[in-house]
Amino acid sequence: MRDPEPAAGAGARRLCLACGAAEPIAAAGPVWPPGHPCPACGHAVPVEEGIPLFAPALADTVAGFDPASFARLATMEEGHFWFVPRNALLGGLAARHAPGARRILEIGCGTGFVLAELARRFPAAQLVGSELHPSGLRTARDRLGARAAFAQMDARAIPAEGAFDLIGAFDVIEHIEEDEAALAAIHGALAPGGVAIVAVPQHPWLWSEADEVAHHARRYRRGEMEAKLKRGGFAVLHSTSYCALPLPLMMASRALARLRRRAGEAPQASEVEAAPPGPVNAALRAVLQAEVALGRAGLRFPVGGSRVVVARRGT
Repeated sequence: MRDPEPAAGAGARRLCLACGAAEPIAAAGPVWPPGHPCPACGHAVPVEEGIPLFAPALADTVAGFDPASFARLATMEEGHFWFVPRNALLGGLAARHAPGARRILEIGCGTGFVLAELARRFPAAQLVGSELHPSGLRTARDRLGARAAFAQMDARAIPAEGAFDLIGAFDVIEHIEEDEAALAAIHGALAPGGVAIVAVPQHPWLWSEADEVAHHARRYRRGEMEAKLKRGGFAVLHSTSYCALPLPLMMASRALARLRRRAGEAPQASEVEAAPPGPVNAALRAVLQAEVALGRAGLRFPVGGSRVVVARRGT
């Protein structure tokens, strides 16, 4: 059974980060038109290649993520055992819990791989991809073309109120030290009744070189993200783990990496997980596709490499 449609309405407003003024957004208008001046103070954010820069001082710095990774990530995602079933999971949850979403924002959209899935699932919706790093946004724009708008911003300061029916943050929040500030910004940018979908790496005991390479600030304990969402004014609708069936293999991989590190060897665990041999990749993808199918049938996984939580903003 699908959840009721989010209650997006006339209260959508864009915010000026210079003076704090709020300006109504037209029902079918863009949220952040490039070069649009604030009607109160006249400030217009800088624009680079058609993309508004709301946090230019942080653009393409190694702040929670190395922007040099985008090009490699874009070549990995298609067909990858982890990314392809994850798209099916996230897209399915979005379609179930926000079926009538008219405006959708993805925080930290990276190369646009998940945003392209949302474009397929929501052909009539206005899509916006945000990212701290313009290099990632350029890759995402190459993938989606004119189907989505893009903005460079800090996830802790989303310059909008009540503007979106659905906001996704997929393996983004763990990169941010002030994670609850980012959740608060998401809450404010959602319309009343709007839905947030948050995916984060789970279980601190799985911490490894792969997390260090990815510039993670943390892995989440079971129930931690749900508690933070509730403190931020959300009602949790759905919570499950992803990468549950391959968890024993993840544990073995991380344990082997720790042993190699103690022996003075290069662990290389992140390389194995990022680019497994073809037959291994195909087998793991089949396992995760089966896991996603079980989730659609109603099974919830208490443990797994990632936690995926769906939450609704109150009215």
